[in-house]
Amino acid sequence: MMTPLLVLLVLVVLTILMTVKVIPQQSAYIMERLGKFYAVLQPGINFIIPFFDRIAYKYTLKETAVDIPEQICITRDNVQVRMDGVIFIQVIDPKKAAYGIADYTFAVIQLAQTTMRSEIGKLDLDKTFEERMTINRAVVQSIDDAAIGWGVKVLRYEIKNITPPQSVLIAMEKQMQAERERRAVILQSDGEKQAAINVAEGQKQKAVLESEGLRLRQINEAEGEAAALKSVAEATAESIKMVAAAIQTEGGMEAVQLKVADNYVEQFGKLAKAGNTMILPANFADMGAMIAAAMSIVKSSEQKK
Repeated sequence: MMTPLLVLLVLVVLTILMTVKVIPQQSAYIMERLGKFYAVLQPGINFIIPFFDRIAYKYTLKETAVDIPEQICITRDNVQVRMDGVIFIQVIDPKKAAYGIADYTFAVIQLAQTTMRSEIGKLDLDKTFEERMTINRAVVQSIDDAAIGWGVKVLRYEIKNITPPQSVLIAMEKQMQAERERRAVILQSDGEKQAAINVAEGQKQKAVLESEGLRLRQINEAEGEAAALKSVAEATAESIKMVAAAIQTEGGMEAVQLKVADNYVEQFGKLAKAGNTMILPANFADMGAMIAAAMSIVKSSEQKK
């Protein structure tokens, strides 16, 4: 009696387990009923009819990275290069992914390889290193157009490695070395040129500053000499005024006569010391007459004033 009940209980439990399907987030299950597509089960709890329904395909709706195996490509200038990459795809229509193609991952890999070979064949070797983004965009565009019927969206493609033959690598290294040496020579010559320009500019500024300093020095000396001459002239004028004022005072004329006689004798004394030959006036013995003649000149000057 217990055995049939136990068997019935087991069947009930199995039926419940087969009826309830819990679908994870970002996943989609394809359910077929009696061998025919019936529905796409969404994330959460779903119920199916045991023995009539079955889960035929399971897909993740997350972005997936697929490695593209290394392959040999030939550039436009007939150089063989090894290339590989990685492509990022996402299932956006589980029904098309299930029934549109047998294996969309394999198809995407094959299409990526053929497209990459085609794009590399359009470029020279030097351009393949520069046109990575162009190649990536071309591969994405080509696969994306074909994958519309597969329910797959190609998000991006990235070239991982571009490996030329060893002989080409050696030639490229020599070329890069020559280019580096050329740049070094150019930089050195530019540095020497700039140094020469700086030296010349420094000498030019030095000459300008020296001439400016000389000009200012001459101006200052001229201004100093002018100021000195002016001071001497003013002092001379003042002394003359003082002498004239002194002459007008009592005994002034006698003092002038004494001064004239003193200077007269002093100058003749200097002439006698300066040379062996001395010319004397005819009336040198008459000192009084000579002083009187000098004083007549002084008086005539006073009258003119």
